[in-house]
Amino acid sequence: MTKSERSAYIADRLEDLYPETPIPLDHRDPYTLLIAVLLSAQCTDARVNTVTPALFALADNPAAMAKVPVESIREIIKPCGLSPRKSAAISELSKILVAQHGGEVPADFESLEALPGVGHKTASVVMSQAFGVPAFPVDTHIHRLAQRWKLTSGKNVEQTERDLKRAFPEEKWNKLHLQIIFYGREHCSARGCDGTVCGICRTLFPERAKAVKTRK
Repeated sequence: MTKSERSAYIADRLEDLYPETPIPLDHRDPYTLLIAVLLSAQCTDARVNTVTPALFALADNPAAMAKVPVESIREIIKPCGLSPRKSAAISELSKILVAQHGGEVPADFESLEALPGVGHKTASVVMSQAFGVPAFPVDTHIHRLAQRWKLTSGKNVEQTERDLKRAFPEEKWNKLHLQIIFYGREHCSARGCDGTVCGICRTLFPERAKAVKTRK
């Protein structure tokens, strides 16, 4: 198969498997999504979802969160890991949203990425899932599968994002991002498949005999 043929097959197969793509992180609006995505760094979505109810019961908007002591935030989010850094970022970005953005989450990449603790991937998730702007956030699942499916050279996540945006139509990006994550978790995980086991890997590369080593 050519790369374009692989891309078309992948998109069709994932649409069959995951016609609905609910956002894995529980949230109510752009702000709570932003905080949940920030907390998900080096943490599972499932664990984040057990922590955010208590956090959002304490404060679920920038104005309220800006008044919460950092220590109180940190105590709640400890199970997510990296709590000193994440709690400081949550407190500071909330203050910035109040001071500079009228208490609202801005709907542009530059403003989002200027917030403490918000990198390009986090901004991409918020832009795509909260505001419907085409984006292709690349997490570890997507980075791994894009390499196994030979859609990218895998040099880094930035290159993977650029390659995937070229491989798929823009109107599919937001949904495909979630579909690939779902497939990576269920069928093509880091340990469960090495590029030779899952259905898509076997279909795309039936003669592949060696495991695919994922570049970080």
